[in-house]
Amino acid sequence: MLPWAGPRHHLLTVVPSFLLVSLNIDAILGEVSLHQRRKKLDEMTKGESLRDAYAATLSRMNAQPKSRAKLGMDVLMWVSHAERPLHVDELCHALGVEEGSVDLNVRNVPPIQTLLACSLGLVTIEKSSSTSAPTVRLVHYTLQEYLSCNNNLFLKPHSRIANVCLTYLNFRRVKALSPALASLPPTVPFAEYASCYWGIHARHETSESVKTLALKLLARYDKHISSKILLLRGAGLWNPPFDREGTPRGFTGLHAAAYLGCVEITAALLEPNKWDAQATDFNGNTAIAWAARRGHERVVRVLLERSDVNPDKADRWGQTPLLWAAVNGHEGVVRALLERSDVNPNIADEYGRTPLSGAAVNGHEGVVGTLLKRGDVDPNMADGYGRTPLSGATVNGHERVARILLGRSDVNPNITCT
Repeated sequence: MLPWAGPRHHLLTVVPSFLLVSLNIDAILGEVSLHQRRKKLDEMTKGESLRDAYAATLSRMNAQPKSRAKLGMDVLMWVSHAERPLHVDELCHALGVEEGSVDLNVRNVPPIQTLLACSLGLVTIEKSSSTSAPTVRLVHYTLQEYLSCNNNLFLKPHSRIANVCLTYLNFRRVKALSPALASLPPTVPFAEYASCYWGIHARHETSESVKTLALKLLARYDKHISSKILLLRGAGLWNPPFDREGTPRGFTGLHAAAYLGCVEITAALLEPNKWDAQATDFNGNTAIAWAARRGHERVVRVLLERSDVNPDKADRWGQTPLLWAAVNGHEGVVRALLERSDVNPNIADEYGRTPLSGAAVNGHEGVVGTLLKRGDVDPNMADGYGRTPLSGATVNGHERVARILLGRSDVNPNITCT
């Protein structure tokens, strides 16, 4: 089940009427009481009958004229593989994108009625609150399970979705938008999803086409509206790296690839040596800082291979990549950084937080253990509020972290907060 699907009661829990045609109605009606009929229906929906109904419906879908069959399957692919429920206009625009096109042909955008008809009732529109746009969802949670178990139905779905997202973002009408805009115009409804999620789909599957389109988008990324949307909507940062005009100045394509965790695309950007691996965005973040902050160990290791990367370079608040990784509990990234002998694990930010104190306060016992294995970590270094790693862990109720620290002879349990 997808991350956004949530508990089953959030989806439709009544078997749709079209499926009953494919089920053995006589077997249900043959029961003498309403209770027994419901019991029989429950048994059938939990067994092979419902799966047979899905298979039969898919067979009928593929028996449609070729263009309608393809559209129906594309609808199922998008709805079942999207990272969040798609709004109606988002799905319509996504399915109106033609491969290799340089701008959107609005006459190629299919109406939602056509999409519903081609999918033979397997998807439905769910109306949310009055302030939310309606979304397109699978008709029943068991359909998601069925499609997940039959992954041969769709050929490289994530690569195809990433390709559409990147094609859309490279459209002339999207590139023409100012990165200083606070929100996207309604004429490009798919741009928000494409901006926030193309990297996640590319992480699943990266084709040469996806890589080419990504490099094209990232070439002047800090001048593209999608960079701002990613930082505003995708990251939800409390202090995004925007200048006074609201432009994500300095947030380059290399920063974005590292932020998104796209290993192959990061490596491709670095190959020509045209990118400054130490370049900083408006808040002083380097590419490796973004990768460390987001927990993308493989990207961190790619960047650490370069001689021109300083893994200790701090942002405007004195926060190093190691501190970000430790505070957020990214043990693999912490381990990768500590393998470098030139990484200083005791650098504190302007609030006095060290990687160890940040990990201890947040209860990341694996990170605490990894840091303590390095012999030059100071386990008693207090932050700007006088809290040591031990007192910070204790105050926040992280007993297991406290036990790890108390198990060391060099930890002083008598240091009090000032």
